[in-house]
Amino acid sequence: MLSENLKALLKDLTPSVVATVFDSKAHLAFVSWLIAKDEKTLRIALSSNSKTVENIKNNSYVGVSVFGPEVASTIYGTGKVIKERIENIPFPVSVVEVEIESVVDNLFPGATVKGVIPFEHTGNIQKMVELDEKVLKALKE
Repeated sequence: MLSENLKALLKDLTPSVVATVFDSKAHLAFVSWLIAKDEKTLRIALSSNSKTVENIKNNSYVGVSVFGPEVASTIYGTGKVIKERIENIPFPVSVVEVEIESVVDNLFPGATVKGVIPFEHTGNIQKMVELDEKVLKALKE
């Protein structure tokens, strides 16, 4: 289950790395549309035609690495597409729900993470902020 610290970190846009399985090999993708639905469930929004969504449909095993203040954890579980397309988004975005099986703390003694992965929108910032709001709303439903 997710700790209170992880749940707090995963309440909004959270830059993370999602690992899925393709042809018995790891496939990694950087995502930011990720939230904790509750202590046992993650929700991730991904482009519907992405390799990550295809992989989850074929092999449900998922790993998510999350980094933030005093957090470096990998969350393991099984994923499934619960919504093929979020309405009111100008391109196909699916919602994947991950049932958490285990959480591994990757911090080692004598070290900690001091902040979140910095990222910012480029281009039309207003449109990106509106898109983020729509996607986060869909993830929280």
